[in-house]
Amino acid sequence: MRIISFNANGIRSAANKGFFDWLRQQKADVTCIQETKAQEDQLTDPMFRPDGHHCFYKDATTKKGYSGVAIYSKREPDEVRTSLGRASFDDEGRYIEARFGKLSVVSFYIPSGSSGDLRQGFKFEVMEWLKPVLDEWLHSGRDYVLCGDWNIVRSALDIRNWKSNQKNSGCLPPERDWLNGLCDGSGPKKIGWVDTYRELNPDGEDYTWWSNRGAARANNVGWRIDYQLVTPTMRSRLKACAIEREQRFSDHAPFVVDYRE
Repeated sequence: MRIISFNANGIRSAANKGFFDWLRQQKADVTCIQETKAQEDQLTDPMFRPDGHHCFYKDATTKKGYSGVAIYSKREPDEVRTSLGRASFDDEGRYIEARFGKLSVVSFYIPSGSSGDLRQGFKFEVMEWLKPVLDEWLHSGRDYVLCGDWNIVRSALDIRNWKSNQKNSGCLPPERDWLNGLCDGSGPKKIGWVDTYRELNPDGEDYTWWSNRGAARANNVGWRIDYQLVTPTMRSRLKACAIEREQRFSDHAPFVVDYRE
């Protein structure tokens, strides 16, 4: 089973750069997209409904052309969910979940706080609210794959300029503590989410996002902020992963994970 997560930074822009041609070759079972930056009625071209895929979009309703998430799947899901019950989050088009039997695949787009204090405050509010939701999923007995742009690095291995970014959104200590807490787990058994890339590459220093400023991508001055976090039940199914850095469909690279059936 192959699952791809990709922040498109505008699905129409990524399409014009060859994303769907590349995707067709990947033979992915499920593809999770973030930052579609479009309303579904703007995606009527057949390219946005790849052959053989069931396509589902959750658009931002508060601001058109903003945020937005999508899931493409070869198999028709039993159910698709697009709301977690917090309007300020849901209405920005930040969550969509496809359920296939016992397996849930989620496309998440966690807010960025880089634009200023107001959005950073919103990001912290979302983190606090989301923690019990994720804890409930973790202990639900379902298998979860949480794909998406989390806008947070975990450690010095996940960012080129570690020291100089300690006061910047995405690398703030409270943000890192939150994400690492999800992965390290809590309670006496310390059950936590599994970071698929880090599980398969304990010492890896690969990145998934590069600023468009300067020559950040050419010099590989990047951040690893795109993840597939899975329930511990999925750990034994991890086979391989790849960050497709050479594919320049957006300022993010597609992140591909192969799971054993």
